[in-house]
Order: sequence, then structure tokens, then C-alpha cells
Amino acid sequence: MRFSVIDVCTVDDIRGISAGADDGSVVLQWSTATETNNRGFSVQKKTTGEWISIGFVNGTGTSTKMNSYTFTDNGYSSGKTYYRLKQIDFDGTFAYSNEVEVENLKPLTFGLSQNYPNPFNPSTVINYQIPEKGNVSLKLFDILGNEVATLVSAEQEAGSYNHTFNASGLASGTYIYKLSSGENVSVRKMTFIK
Repeated sequence: MRFSVIDVCTVDDIRGISAGADDGSVVLQWSTATETNNRGFSVQKKTTGEWISIGFVNGTGTSTKMNSYTFTDNGYSSGKTYYRLKQIDFDGTFAYSNEVEVENLKPLTFGLSQNYPNPFNPSTVINYQIPEKGNVSLKLFDILGNEVATLVSAEQEAGSYNHTFNASGLASGTYIYKLSSGENVSVRKMTFIK
């Protein structure tokens, strides 16, 4: 595992927040010295434009001991990405951590991850990574091998990507998704349940 600490900050009870990239994922780690009325942490991300919430990590409520937390962003894509935490109390008050920056780390290998969730209804996320710039094709096929949809057809820089797929127009069943880039090809199955 490649892990590199990018930045460290201290805000209120949040201590030692760090972010590191690991072949297509970003791992955020932080700890608290004590907690009072802590509902949890909204993990936020920004590549361009506005901050978006990408997950939530429950806090421990009230505690006088150190607590450690981890969150993994599997939707990391190439380029600079910024992260921060919005710590939220049970009464609705909140505070933001400082921002941490993750610089693009190119993946070493071609890869197609299992979609999540799986089975799904109606949307699922497909993560993939390409080690070099090239034409990328991500297609969906029914179980008989008939092409159902083209999800991605574009030239992309080396990096890790995610694609959200909404299958609400399809029938329930098992589907095959195929990623192609250069001479690399990978295939996986997904199950859609209405």
C-alpha cells in the first residue's frame, strides 16, 4: 500500500487529520482528544467549484479518551482534490476542519472494481483506474451478450475514476460491464433488482 501524509491540521477537537492516495482511493485519518455531544463527521470533497458531502462517520458522543477515525474515498479521480471534515454535534452546531490536499498519484495498474452496492436499485457506482492516457470504453451488456448501454466512451488521462449508473429503465437481472483501454480489458457482473 502506498500511503503518504499530505497535510496536518488541528481544529477544536479534531487532531491530526491527514489524507493519502493509494492507487485510486484516498484514505482520510483523524483523531479527537475528547468529545462532547459529537454526532459525527460529514466528510466533504472539492475538485472544482462547491464542496460536496461524500460520506458520514459517526462520532462517539461524549468521551474523555482519544478516538481515531478513518474514511476511504473510492471515487478519487486525477488532479488536485481537497478534503475537509464538518464535525456536527447532536444539537446541530458544527465546525469545519482545515482543508487537506491530495495531489494526483497515477495508478500503477489497469483495474475495474466490483460495483457498489451490488445488488442495487436503481443506482450503483463503478470504479476503475487506467495507468496511462488513452481511449476508454465502459459498456453494459445483458446476460446474452447484447450491448445495453455505453457508459463511458472518451479519451481520459491516467487516473482513477468512478461512474454512477442508474438502471431504472432496465429490467431486473444480471448484467455484465466491460472496461477497455488500449489492450487492457476487464469484465465484471452486476445484479439489478427492482
